[in-house]
Amino acid sequence: MNKQIKVGDKLQIHCYKHNGKLHQVCDEAIVLDVGTDYIIVANNRAKLTEADGRSYHAKEPAILFFYKKRWYNVIGQLKEYGLFYYCNIATPYIIDGDIIKYIDYDLDLRVFPDGGFKVLDYNEYNYHRKLMNYPSDIELIIKNELSNLIELKRKNAGPFEVGLISKYYKIYKDLEKNNLNN
Repeated sequence: MNKQIKVGDKLQIHCYKHNGKLHQVCDEAIVLDVGTDYIIVANNRAKLTEADGRSYHAKEPAILFFYKKRWYNVIGQLKEYGLFYYCNIATPYIIDGDIIKYIDYDLDLRVFPDGGFKVLDYNEYNYHRKLMNYPSDIELIIKNELSNLIELKRKNAGPFEVGLISKYYKIYKDLEKNNLNN
């Protein structure tokens, strides 16, 4: 049975592919908010380890939104030259112990500071779709959720709401400050 996750807890994030193979591990995610169907976490210069063992550190702080009923997750990246979003089309998350887990379905939405956006990785999606035989119902979900995500961005709603990343980044900084003082 999973323990009750609460604000301030430190988790890891494990990303898998459709075939069940581990794709990437993020070593740190500090819980900022937990709702009935979402969890919001943050990190700063997190260590990311790829399936082949290569690892590197992200270059900036990030606020990450995971959902229990949506087939995507959203990463707000606080870069020196503006707020970027990297959105993964992926299964709803599950919590397994101290690990957030999800399956990545290749397609990504990149949102730029000027509000423009671009869908990435169609070739990777088509390659894995054939290689791993994505079922037709999953393909339909992926296309619908990508459309839903683009619509949210167009409306500046959900994780794209103006000021939301700043609000959660302040919570993160306050938690970090409190941890240093304890």
